[in-house]
Amino acid sequence: MTSPHFPSLNSPSTRVSIIGAGKVGSTLAQRIAEKNLADVVLLDILEGWPQGIALDLMQARGLECHERQIIGTNNYADTANSNIIVITAGLPRKPGINREDLIKINARIVTEAAKKAIAHSPEAILIVVTNPLDVMTYLAWEATGLPKHRVMGMAGILDSSRFQNFIAIELGVSLAQVNATVLGSHGDLMLPLPRYSTVNGVPISQLMDAAAIARLVDRTRHGGAEIVQLMQTSSAYFAPASSVCLMVESILFNLSRLLPCCVYLQGEYGLQDLFLGVPCRLGYQGVEQILELELTEPERTNFMESGQLVWQNIEEARATLNTIY
Repeated sequence: MTSPHFPSLNSPSTRVSIIGAGKVGSTLAQRIAEKNLADVVLLDILEGWPQGIALDLMQARGLECHERQIIGTNNYADTANSNIIVITAGLPRKPGINREDLIKINARIVTEAAKKAIAHSPEAILIVVTNPLDVMTYLAWEATGLPKHRVMGMAGILDSSRFQNFIAIELGVSLAQVNATVLGSHGDLMLPLPRYSTVNGVPISQLMDAAAIARLVDRTRHGGAEIVQLMQTSSAYFAPASSVCLMVESILFNLSRLLPCCVYLQGEYGLQDLFLGVPCRLGYQGVEQILELELTEPERTNFMESGQLVWQNIEEARATLNTIY
């Protein structure tokens, strides 16, 4: 069965538009094109910048052996008829920038970008990457009025990948044998789940002691901050771009992969009217199903606290937008 708004994947008209040509956006453009997933439109407000990146990537096509078109632009009209829109635009995490300032600046950027992009691609699926992720995903959904299954945020995939990597390094095992699960917000209150994290099906609780697990959980929660501290003037972009690319691939190829993403909850996990990271199936319609894992009482308490903080930040962002508009 094919989607009413997705062309054949052999068609050159399959298109992903990326709003924001910074390091995450430009790396994502490279990933999508070189994996031959779709044509790419890379948009940024800085004149000449997205055009230069697009030209550079186009000049590598012969070497990377793909025929995908990559367009750089400052005009939202050039993103028209996109199948997927990815918003990476916004101020990245840097030392010295507090949470309140990040919310104020990025709330305006994300809502404006979402409205303008969807105006030209009303049937598109929207993926939000900008931080604070859970808040920005909610604002983008609210601003566009899209059905909840067509709006999602990238978070749990990245957090789970970090947890997976730390487990593999700690145990000295192949990364291919490790599966890790992280729920909740994309922040310090995220919920890595050792009970659902395994090496070739064996729970990690049987392979390392509680102190080691606690150390890896803590490092996962601060995985992004660790990179910011090391780089000083930038934040992570290779792993975030790979995380979004996995989502794009699952949607365009209708793979129905079970992935942890930031999605809209209406009673799942006991939460209402909130975007938060949980396992879900991604296919050509977007979010096809949300999986509810059984949580212990401590895990559920942590998850609820994560949701409460996200809601507080949403209210703060709304107040900021009300003063602007």
